[in-house]
Amino acid sequence: MNSLIIPVYRNADTIGPLVEAVSELSRNLLEPLEVVFVVDGSPDNCGDLLAASLAKASLRAQLILHSRNFGSFAAIRTGLAAARGSRFAVMAADLQEPPELIVDFFKILRDEPVDLVCGMRTTREDPGTSKYAAQLFWWLYRRIVQPEVPPGGIDVFACNGNVRDALLRFVESNSSLIGQLFWLGFRRRNVPYDRRARAGTGKSAWTFRKKWSYMMDSIFSFTNLPINLLIWMGAIGISTSFAMSALVLTGWICGWIEVQGYTPIMLAVFFSTSLNLLAVGIIGNYLWRTFENTKGRPLAVMMDRRCFNPEE
Repeated sequence: MNSLIIPVYRNADTIGPLVEAVSELSRNLLEPLEVVFVVDGSPDNCGDLLAASLAKASLRAQLILHSRNFGSFAAIRTGLAAARGSRFAVMAADLQEPPELIVDFFKILRDEPVDLVCGMRTTREDPGTSKYAAQLFWWLYRRIVQPEVPPGGIDVFACNGNVRDALLRFVESNSSLIGQLFWLGFRRRNVPYDRRARAGTGKSAWTFRKKWSYMMDSIFSFTNLPINLLIWMGAIGISTSFAMSALVLTGWICGWIEVQGYTPIMLAVFFSTSLNLLAVGIIGNYLWRTFENTKGRPLAVMMDRRCFNPEE
């Protein structure tokens, strides 16, 4: 049996098309399919709509409700842990990734010596600003953090039981699921696809705040580059300070500086204060993440779990 995990948040307007698409997907697969819907504390009525739709659909499914919003990565982890199949795939509830891509994923995992299959976006029907910002982020991420990540990042993937079990052993909060997948290694294959426009009339829950948090998690959890940058900035700052000191001393000897002591003091205060603030911010970010991981809190809390057509 194959398992498909779908995190759901603010997707009330796409529940009907989603259940229909997944039901059609189940009919197109050679092996039985189980679908695990994880409603991640959605403020709309996604849970009720899914329960009503699944009760009428001829689909083997689980419906899991989180007690609050823990984030899409936590929802995916919950779905992976609850899934009962031997192969696992993840897709978004807004249908931006074509469901038929999941058929290709499971076929590759079944027929080829591959442990992890990643959907590689070739085009994306997103607003211009969002599209170019995403391209810039992934370009920088591949350059400085994980070069093996596809150029457009990944939003959909599938894996076998070995990858699933290894992934669930991570207990890091404020981390990146995509970063963890590529950190693990295993035998990978990328499958190109065209990303569609978002289904439905609702607004995407992928806000600027969540994008910023995702960027911070992706960088600070997998590289020490900010610390290295701080070291280089300190070295450059010291060299610059020596040069400026020589320049100011020369100006003082030649009588070019009218207000004695003002210029060098202001330059030194501005430079040292800015560098200290930057250093405290970077080091504090790492310390905060270390503190979060020492708490030992669960990455998500399940509030309810229901099964539909659970018979084998």
